[in-house]
Amino acid sequence: MLTGLLPIGTVVLLKESTKRLMIIGVLQKQLDNGRMWDYVGVLYPEGFVGSDQTYLFDNDMIDKIFALGYQDLEQFDFKEDIDKQYAQIMAEAIKNRDSSVAE
Repeated sequence: MLTGLLPIGTVVLLKESTKRLMIIGVLQKQLDNGRMWDYVGVLYPEGFVGSDQTYLFDNDMIDKIFALGYQDLEQFDFKEDIDKQYAQIMAEAIKNRDSSVAE
């Protein structure tokens, strides 16, 4: 079972989508509103064709994983660090959500 964030290069299909995406970044902040997303991806197999064709998405939006990105010791170390950051961000988001509901 996979836990945490997927590695760069992973090819996924989002729910209710017909076109696959390849992950090119993790923990991405949307510039216009500051929202944090789990991933940024590009169309597969086309790859990066312009910044206007990148897609932000979260783990819960993924329907199927077609290929897992490259993994080595460097990536495992990175994953350990980024998964800790991800857990902190998620805990903070839940805390903020709960405090706004209580108000």
